Amino acid sequence: MKQDILIGVDAGTSVIKAVAFDLTGRQIAMASRRNSYNTLPNGGVEQDMRRTWVDTAAVLRALGDQVEGLSGRTLALSVTGQGDGCWLIDAAGAPVHDGWLWLDARAAEEARDIAASDGIDTIYRTTGAGVNVCQMRTHLTWMKRHQPELLEKTATALHCKDWLYFNLTGERASDPTEGVFTFGDYRTRDYSDAVLAALDLADLRRLLPPIVDGAVTAHPLTAAAAEATGLAAGLPVTLAYVDIMCSAMGAGLHDDAVCPGLTVLGSTGMHMRFVPSAEAVVLNDDRCGYTMAFPGGAYAQMQTNMAATLNIDWVLGLARDVLAAEGVARDLGDLLKGLDDRVMAARPGAALYHPYISSAGERGPFAEPAARASFTGLDQTTGWFDMIRAVYDGLALAARDCYTAMGPMPGEIRLTGGAARSASLKSIFASALNTPLRTVAQEEAGAAGAVMIAAVQQGLYPDMAACSKAWVTPLLQQAEDPDPQMTATYDALYEAYAATRRALAPAWTTMSSARGALA
Repeated sequence: MKQDILIGVDAGTSVIKAVAFDLTGRQIAMASRRNSYNTLPNGGVEQDMRRTWVDTAAVLRALGDQVEGLSGRTLALSVTGQGDGCWLIDAAGAPVHDGWLWLDARAAEEARDIAASDGIDTIYRTTGAGVNVCQMRTHLTWMKRHQPELLEKTATALHCKDWLYFNLTGERASDPTEGVFTFGDYRTRDYSDAVLAALDLADLRRLLPPIVDGAVTAHPLTAAAAEATGLAAGLPVTLAYVDIMCSAMGAGLHDDAVCPGLTVLGSTGMHMRFVPSAEAVVLNDDRCGYTMAFPGGAYAQMQTNMAATLNIDWVLGLARDVLAAEGVARDLGDLLKGLDDRVMAARPGAALYHPYISSAGERGPFAEPAARASFTGLDQTTGWFDMIRAVYDGLALAARDCYTAMGPMPGEIRLTGGAARSASLKSIFASALNTPLRTVAQEEAGAAGAVMIAAVQQGLYPDMAACSKAWVTPLLQQAEDPDPQMTATYDALYEAYAATRRALAPAWTTMSSARGALA
């Protein structure tokens, strides 16, 4: 039987997906299952590790129900998943505890302590990644202080995709993105003893698995995993890079001719620029953001907003609640209908909004767990749709804040994520960033990026640049150009946005203390 299919698994925060592609990058079929996690009173957010594996095996079986002969036709399987967090296993490979997710905010004090430590410059300059509350290095620091018994039971510290790879292949491994931005040197793409020492985690070096580059190395599917998934034992399995890097590859960031940017507008906001070499990486004085490797020699620099469309969900949720109090039932989908025209008719600058609605604070282009959202500049003429316009504008200005921290604005920015379907958001973003905006018609960019890595590993393409040219370039859509009049408006608003953001910082700390006292 001809092997003409590549499968990508993308284990996200909300949904686990298995997607089948043909060898030219065309999506054939997808199966998915809703994910679930538990939120704890101390700010913890945890996910059942065993259930995550069971759900992943189930979506692979469901994909087999959709695609005739899937097992025999599959050339390779590649797995990616949600980033950050901490998933611990013991010597036998059993979970020590539920997995800690990137949403977990219990280690806020530890994040502040690391950021204020004598070793922070070594940590940032070596990893190219700022410290925030959701990372494995911060979580391990918390465990070392508060629950050392967890670490005593632990043989290996994994991330979500690493856990799934272990279940598929029996191999304990991490990849050149997550392994390096937590504990490594982005130049060498390997762990750094200097970073571990600066974090005061050198004694936990034993927990870190080997770093495996999925574009070079694959491991065979075990017999047990084959039985669970319905795929063939021995099938080559690649450990893809973290989900955001796979999404970047699937959405067209790897383009050495254009050197574009990429914004992902989902629940969180990701803003990235293509960097051709380690020497071209631009670090910043605030010691924030991430630097992650592509397969080969290039990099992505990124700044991440903790919340993007969550801000829209929040503000529309207020409207829904007001209507519900009057006996009128509306869901968010109803409220979004026709909103684009109302937003564009509202007044930019009638209010200023900083979109830090996440209870975990903000991590880009600054790291502050106490940061919170706010409206400023309101007066009695500010209307409801003016405030919604301010939320949309705030998302665009937050993106500009992030790109400004990474160096020159890219000559073109590619846009993906659920909010990329909004005509008003695309227009606002293009003008606020003063850069042409181009969407990519790739339905499942994360899974696509994962299988692109497998395609290179299997020798279908010589490198990621060639694979991207074949798989992604044909899917680029017509560019949305900036509106010069709107750009002038956003230039003025950005100055006010940045100044207000800096002025609010002391108030966030005071408010955090007040909330603690009231609790």
